[in-house]
Amino acid sequence: MGKLSWGKRCYAVLVLCATTGIAAPTQTFTTLVNLDGTNGAQPVVPLVQATDGNFYGTTDEGGTYGYGTVFKIAPASTLTTLHSFTSTENGADSEIALIQATDGNFYGTTFSGGDLSCNAPYGCGTVFKITPSGTLTTLHSFDGSDGVGPHGGLVQATGGDFYGTTSAGGTLAAMLLTDAEQCSKSPRRAR
Repeated sequence: MGKLSWGKRCYAVLVLCATTGIAAPTQTFTTLVNLDGTNGAQPVVPLVQATDGNFYGTTDEGGTYGYGTVFKIAPASTLTTLHSFTSTENGADSEIALIQATDGNFYGTTFSGGDLSCNAPYGCGTVFKITPSGTLTTLHSFDGSDGVGPHGGLVQATGGDFYGTTSAGGTLAAMLLTDAEQCSKSPRRAR
């Protein structure tokens, strides 16, 4: 038996793929939830599936005040709005996916809002924590000297610290949040 030519190999792979595709069960697409503005709008980031089996995400707009939401979707297609951003108190425009940290809570950022005297009238963004039941705590509000517009998401390192970046401001566009409960005082710059 001789060697198969390149063309015969490709044909064999194509036939195998086509046969597998034909034999595969039919795939269906199901819409779980429609966002109508009141429960959020423009979900521009991926969902995160939490340890409780639910999916959590954010919207860039919509909700009670129009500045975005944090929501939970149960596998049975039930959407619960956990929080509506207010801009001034806790930020606006959450454009980055949430992370579930080792403490079971979710952490995220807002691109604007928070301290509206920074980059007036828009604000420079926030870092927040939200519990699976919806209690949101603003951990840090950027003032421009420590960054503007967190954009890139947070990562929790093995030691428990959180790392993230801002799109502008400060001497470096990176932040290290040590002890998330204390970062409202002042995040340290990553070196």
